[in-house]
Amino acid sequence: MIGGVSAGYFANRFGRKGSLLMNNGVVVVATGLMACSKLAKSYEMLIVGRFIIGLSAGVNTAIAPLYLAEIAPTAFRGLTGTFNQLSITTGVLVSELIGQSFALGTEKLWPALLGFSIVPVIFQLIVLPFCPETPRFLILNKGLDEEARTALTWLRGSSNVTDEVEEMRREREEASRQEKFSVRNLLVDPFLRHALIISLVMQLSQQFSGINAVIYYSTDIFEGANLSEAVSKYATLGTGVINVLMTLISALIVDRAGRRTLHLIGLGGMFVFTTVLSLALIFKDSVSWFSYLSIVSITFYIIFFATGPGSIPWFIVAELFAQGPRPAAVSLSVLVNWFANFTVGLGFPEVKDAIGPYTFIIFAVLLALFWLFTFFRVPETKGRTIEEIQNLFKATRAPVLYREINVTEEDIG
Repeated sequence: MIGGVSAGYFANRFGRKGSLLMNNGVVVVATGLMACSKLAKSYEMLIVGRFIIGLSAGVNTAIAPLYLAEIAPTAFRGLTGTFNQLSITTGVLVSELIGQSFALGTEKLWPALLGFSIVPVIFQLIVLPFCPETPRFLILNKGLDEEARTALTWLRGSSNVTDEVEEMRREREEASRQEKFSVRNLLVDPFLRHALIISLVMQLSQQFSGINAVIYYSTDIFEGANLSEAVSKYATLGTGVINVLMTLISALIVDRAGRRTLHLIGLGGMFVFTTVLSLALIFKDSVSWFSYLSIVSITFYIIFFATGPGSIPWFIVAELFAQGPRPAAVSLSVLVNWFANFTVGLGFPEVKDAIGPYTFIIFAVLLALFWLFTFFRVPETKGRTIEEIQNLFKATRAPVLYREINVTEEDIG
C-alpha cells in the first residue's frame, strides 16, 4: 500500500521507465536480505526484506500498467494492459511450482526460493534500458517533442507518427490552460471524481470478488471438501495454469469485445460459481460428489476471473484519466487494491472460522453489487482516445448540470 500510493510521485519525478529501473535496485536489496537471513541466523533480516519487497511490489503494480498504457497504440491498449496481468498470473504459477517440496520449498532450500526474485530483476535491468521512456511523459511532462517522436517511431516501427504527436500536443495545450493539478482536484472536480469513483470500485470488484480467498486458501478449501492433501495441492496448481491460459485468451479478445463487456461477463460468471461453491461446501457431507463440484466451481470461477476482473481494473484507470491526474489516480487505485487485498487476506480466515462455508455467500452478494455498478456506471473505453473518453464524462454530466441551473426552454429562447 505504501509503495502503491507513492508511485505517482516517482512516476512524475523520475519518469515511468526511470522509476521501474530504480525499483529494481530496491528488489536487489530485499532479495539479498531474505536470501541471506538463514545464513546470518537473523529473522530480522527476513522481516525487513519482506517489508522492502512489499514496497517494491506496490510501486510496480502502479507504474508497470501506467508505462504500458502510455506506450500502446489506442487499438491495442487492452492487449498491452492485459499482458501485465498475464505476467502476474505467470509469476504466481511459477512461485507455486518452485515453492513445492519437490523444488525449492524445503527446509534447506527456502532461502534460494526467496532469492529467486533476483531473476526477473536481472532480466529487466538488461532489456529495459533499450526501451524508450513513454512519449506522453516526454511531451506532456518534459516538453521534449523530438525525443517523443523518436520514441514513438521506435515503438511503432514507423515514422508515420505525426497524428499521435499532434494529439499529445493538443492535450498539453489544453492542460496548460487549466490550473495546475493537485490530488485535491480528484475529489473536487466532478469529472475527475466520477472517473476516480469508477477506478476505485473497479479495484474493489477485483479484490472483494473473493479471488485472493480462493488463491490463498484454495488448498485448505479442497482439503475441507474431503480431498487428500496431495490432490488438493495439485488442484491448486491446476487453477494457476487455468488462470494463465484464460488471461492469455482475454488479452487476445479484450480489444474486440471491450473492457466493460468482459468485466460484466467475468463478474456474472464469478457470481454464479461462487454461489455453486458455497452450496457445494455447505452440503459436502450430505452429498459425496459435492467435493468434486467444489473443484469444478473453483475452476470456472478462475476462468471468469481471468476473463475480465483479473486484468481490466489494472489498466482501465490509466485510460480514464488525462496525463496530469493519471499518476495520482493510479496511485490511489493501487492503494485501494492492496488495502482490499490486505483486508481479505487478514479477515477471511477469521470469518471462515466463524461461519464456515457460508463465507462465500458474502462474496456472491458483493459480486452482484459490483455487476450492477459496472452495468450502470462504467463506460466502454475500447478504441477511444483519452480526449474522447474525457468528452464522454463531460457528456454524461451535461444533463445533471442542466437540471442544477434550472434552465428552461423559454430562458434559452
